Amino acid sequence: MKKITKWDEAAALCDSLSEDQDTLTREIVTRLADKWTLWVMSVLAEAGEPLRFSRVLEQVEGVSQKSLTKTLRQLERDGLVTRKMFAEVPPRVEYAITPIGVEMLEHVEPLWSWVAKSVGRFQQARIVFDTAKDSREDSL
Repeated sequence: MKKITKWDEAAALCDSLSEDQDTLTREIVTRLADKWTLWVMSVLAEAGEPLRFSRVLEQVEGVSQKSLTKTLRQLERDGLVTRKMFAEVPPRVEYAITPIGVEMLEHVEPLWSWVAKSVGRFQQARIVFDTAKDSREDSL
């Protein structure tokens, strides 16, 4: 198998980070893998304007209010989303993606597109695995 040199570059970059920077790097990468992060960010990016919490909630199918609140707070803390509160009755809060959030999505999009283009290969791999698993269980 061909060696992937970009991983060597990434490892060298990570090795040059302080312990705190390395920890934060791992936290951000883990956040990207969170169930709701990319979906929330993409909803905000596609809107092209700030959205109220309820609009985001409507567009991220299946997310609970609690999970959306947690996700938005984490994204805000990391500088990927902004939150603006309006002193109105009732209070109004709007969220918008930041330039660094857009930049992150631009880096994730090629991976997302590749997965979508390769979905048939993943489906086939699962069929092969499940068939072999069923055969193994039958032989027990």
